[in-house]
Amino acid sequence: MTPDEYLERLRELTAGFARVASTGDPTAAVPCCGDWRLRDLVVHLGNVHRWAAGIVRTGDPAPQIFEAEPGPDLAAWYRESAEDLIEALREASPEDGAWNFTAAGKTKAFWYRRQVHETAVHLLDAHRAAGTEYTLDPSVAADGVDEVLLGMLPKVKRWHTPPTVTVPVLLKTSDTGHAWLITPPGETDVPGSRQADPAEAAGAVVAGTAEALDLLLWQRIELDGAGIEITGDAAAAKTFLSGPFTP
Repeated sequence: MTPDEYLERLRELTAGFARVASTGDPTAAVPCCGDWRLRDLVVHLGNVHRWAAGIVRTGDPAPQIFEAEPGPDLAAWYRESAEDLIEALREASPEDGAWNFTAAGKTKAFWYRRQVHETAVHLLDAHRAAGTEYTLDPSVAADGVDEVLLGMLPKVKRWHTPPTVTVPVLLKTSDTGHAWLITPPGETDVPGSRQADPAEAAGAVVAGTAEALDLLLWQRIELDGAGIEITGDAAAAKTFLSGPFTP
């Protein structure tokens, strides 16, 4: 997507998150997020937006101060946070330099994409806490898979022991036509690479919807019961998919 397209998506996603923040029970538990309650999730995402907005404006790294408490109106505070981020991105030149924490190019364009996926995954978290249904748009989910595999996986050792890759593993979406080949260390310059026919090089193939793959990489679902099909060396694929892949 272009920066303008990401920005439009971000407007939609933040508006959806604000609606859940205003209607959901702030004490509701958030699945897959430790002991967080919905209020903790809203405070986290609002502070992430404010942190990212500062980086977009200056281009420089900044400390993550995620403990800033909102005012009495949690949803209104979140809307202010989202509006601050959207305004910073709207005024930015995507090609200008800016720090980021992944293998992606060090330009402000990174933050349009990152905040879309940060918000999309947490919007799903919020709906789960509220007990309401939400499905990721397949094109957004496929882009989220790409961000994790090509941006975060190459730098994952900053946060965790890297996933074990013993054979080339092909991840492919069953609904959007995308595929990524993950090769063992030393066999390529980057952990994720696209080839004309990557299936020929794969020792294992992992196929599922873009949403399922994205949520699996973000550890929001378990492999079993996710509707994901593995062919080839299933043990190697499952070892790789145990992750973690993200901060």
